[in-house]
Amino acid sequence: MKKMHYFTAVAASAALVLTGCSAGGSSAASDGAMVLDMWAGSEEDTQALKAQVEVAKKANPDLKIELRTAPWGDFFTKLTTNMASGNMACITGMNSGMLAGYTGGFAKLSTADLKTAGIEEDDFAPGAFEILTNKGDLYGIPFDMSTMLAYYNEDILSETGAPVPSADWDFDDFEETVTTATTAEHAGFGIGMGGFQWQALPIAKSGVQPATEDGELDLTNPAFVDAATWYSGLVTEQKVALPVSSASDIGWGESQFASGAAAVAIDGTWNAVTYLNNDPGFTAGMAPLPAGKDGSLGLVLGSGYGISADCQDKEAALKVLGSLVSEEAQDSIASSGRSYPARVSSQPLYFESLDEEHRAPVKAAFEAAFSNVEGQYVTDNWSKVETFLQPQLVSVYSGQTSMADVLKSAQSQFGN
Repeated sequence: MKKMHYFTAVAASAALVLTGCSAGGSSAASDGAMVLDMWAGSEEDTQALKAQVEVAKKANPDLKIELRTAPWGDFFTKLTTNMASGNMACITGMNSGMLAGYTGGFAKLSTADLKTAGIEEDDFAPGAFEILTNKGDLYGIPFDMSTMLAYYNEDILSETGAPVPSADWDFDDFEETVTTATTAEHAGFGIGMGGFQWQALPIAKSGVQPATEDGELDLTNPAFVDAATWYSGLVTEQKVALPVSSASDIGWGESQFASGAAAVAIDGTWNAVTYLNNDPGFTAGMAPLPAGKDGSLGLVLGSGYGISADCQDKEAALKVLGSLVSEEAQDSIASSGRSYPARVSSQPLYFESLDEEHRAPVKAAFEAAFSNVEGQYVTDNWSKVETFLQPQLVSVYSGQTSMADVLKSAQSQFGN
């Protein structure tokens, strides 16, 4: 997947090597600082992180806190090495989609730990603590949260007379919209290639995830297979979406939408501002995912911070963690408009950061989308599952193989 505020690429200084500690342990750098390792894809990303760190420094004047950053890919490559060597920074960033592969490096957070950090779960949005929970254990506290939305091009819908998505639309409404919006000039729907982008509608339609809560792979669940087959049929049967030319086109559907070549696409709340300010200049709208027979199920996603399992000064690290997700730090994130904060009291500031014309519709779409979400269920080898599935989608969308066969093959290779 490609998250605009998580994954943008930038060259990293060799000094930012994410070792996170001296020979004395992971809690300190060579000068005794409490180290925070986090990814950053641009100077803007780094400045946003520095603003959070300044809040933590002010709240913990007796501690020296050092921020170290690297681009997304480098961050996780180095984190893998550091975790294996017991050399993780005391405070380390983590993303919900990546957590399953790194739980061994993080300390499980208890009720007592949250009290030490000054963190009250009720101060955060419902479902927020599921973001960095795996198999029932809490490994981190989120600083932002996101979910998937249906984005639409109001100009195309108006031009073709296609129904405009609403907060209570269902899959019959979805099909009517994308079918009516399909013309020789543009597709009705931009089919997804990224994990969240292509799985969102099958999950919403079936009401089940392709893994169970206890971490078992469940790709061949009949309800999910049926919904995923329907999804691929948007290309092969209903002809409302174009096939993907290459497995390297990871952002195929989103790119089509952003360029004005597709009327509807599925993407995360993290890209709301990007689509509202799109380069072609069309009027963009957004709605929650359409509802299946049991309602519209979405996933709550996001990023946050955890404490390394071998941190030598866990109490101090917990206090810094609490500061990093404090109201002041969350207000900073929200006011920048860069991401949607996990803390309830800070969320209104996110909408206030938007242009006035966008505030009400974005707020309505977000509130509807977050009203029925659950944490993502993944297996310990989930990254391998997605690495296998993603290129297979090219053949599925071209009609060379079936979605059911691909899911069956993945289940056979990666299931327990």
